[in-house]
Amino acid sequence: MNTILTTASPSQIETECLVVPVFDTAENSNGDKSAKPEPRLQTGDKAVIAAAADLITSGEVTGKMLETTLLHKPAGLKAKRLLLIGGGKAKAFSSLELRKLAGTAVRNLKGKDLKSFAFVAPNMRSGADDAVKSIVEGAFVGNFEPDYYKSDRKEQKIEDLVIVAPPKADQRSLKTAMEQGRIIGEAQNFTRDLVNEPSNRMTPTILADRAKAMCDEVGLECEIYGPDKIKELKMGAFWSVAQGSDEEPRLIVMRYEPARAPKKHVLGLVGKGVTFDTGGISIKPADGMEKMKYDMAGGAGMIGAMRAIAQLKPNVRVIGIVCATENMPSGKAQKPGDVQIAMSGKSIEIINTDAEGRLVLADGLHYAKELGCTHLIDAATLTGACVVALGMVNAGVFANDDNFYKGFSKSLQKSGEKMWRLPVDDEYREMIKSGIADIVNSAGRWGGAVTAAMFLKEFVGNTPWIHLDIAGVAWIEDNKPWIAKGPSGVPVRSLAEFARDFAAQ
Repeated sequence: MNTILTTASPSQIETECLVVPVFDTAENSNGDKSAKPEPRLQTGDKAVIAAAADLITSGEVTGKMLETTLLHKPAGLKAKRLLLIGGGKAKAFSSLELRKLAGTAVRNLKGKDLKSFAFVAPNMRSGADDAVKSIVEGAFVGNFEPDYYKSDRKEQKIEDLVIVAPPKADQRSLKTAMEQGRIIGEAQNFTRDLVNEPSNRMTPTILADRAKAMCDEVGLECEIYGPDKIKELKMGAFWSVAQGSDEEPRLIVMRYEPARAPKKHVLGLVGKGVTFDTGGISIKPADGMEKMKYDMAGGAGMIGAMRAIAQLKPNVRVIGIVCATENMPSGKAQKPGDVQIAMSGKSIEIINTDAEGRLVLADGLHYAKELGCTHLIDAATLTGACVVALGMVNAGVFANDDNFYKGFSKSLQKSGEKMWRLPVDDEYREMIKSGIADIVNSAGRWGGAVTAAMFLKEFVGNTPWIHLDIAGVAWIEDNKPWIAKGPSGVPVRSLAEFARDFAAQ
């Protein structure tokens, strides 16, 4: 999708459709939710206001969040259509809502087979740059469709997006913001593309090949290792998951190392890349198992984040590691009761072979430390327990360092991805103790998301570390007005924002 910036008057723009946000500016006193809405267009263009006047007066347009009203041949405008899209209460509006508005506009208009439109950037407390960036990010997300393999698929995509910015804003700064939005939006969709592929078309080898091609495209160093290297490194936890499959595992290492970046801080991004998870010998129920193709969403997120980081060019060293494998039952597969020795030397009693994600991450996290990473973030579709706790709204966040978490939390405010911190208190350590080995890989039902995080904590030591359990948010179960059903691309935006913020520390 081409993105174009203009400061022309909205009414003078020739386009298939002009999109204008509408806010409800009514002040609800004393919590009165029945107060009459006061919709206001987010433009000072008198011609646009006049064209929408009858709709506003009639009460058809209220400014309710994601409400859409399409007007054909609007009087006084050069645009062929005028789409009014509700942004909800003006006081509550943020870049998160703006992304949704942009995505909704794209999905609404491409469904009518339009190829281009212009979007009027609203006034934002966070500034014009943030508005432009958010519009572009949301538009790219809305333009993605997952139905690759339908034989009767009709290609419906927006090809050109014109962003109408305030004329007094700094044009150079706006163009930079637009480019940043494009980079992050494309990286998120790149991740969604990886996650969307079925496992017969996204094996560990194919995932590694896709990562290598991406690295070559954007100028990252990339190393791909197979079984021999994994065994040489004594990654016993990672190999224990891979040993049951006929598909070879791959260890993917991506490096972003600017020449002038300080050497004291190296950010490590570690992702779970289980391209299909049957559960192994502790096999999953058949119902819903087809979705286990997205058990590599954490790894795909790290690959997408590295893509964005390479193009955003923060002055910080970043190493991305993805441990890619299948988890299959076979005569070679590990069994409940087995004891595995991780790369760190720690012994693990296997209680449940379906608790495999933490095994591949254990060796990935330790290897990141071996490569010199001073700060670690991992991402994984790790536990159903996290979905029970937080539903499909928030990802779970775990951290062993408050200052590191505070920095990440500030980046979340920019990215708009919703995450909620959960504990890793020492009391939970008792739950993962083993009678035969150092620790167990599954502590049972209670506090499952926390005990999984506690397991990972064993392999990071004192290194500042954040664990993202994205099991509930990596896949969207139903079509939304702003995003298609399927892979979400979480946590690419947050990681890209954090890398930029981390570089500024």
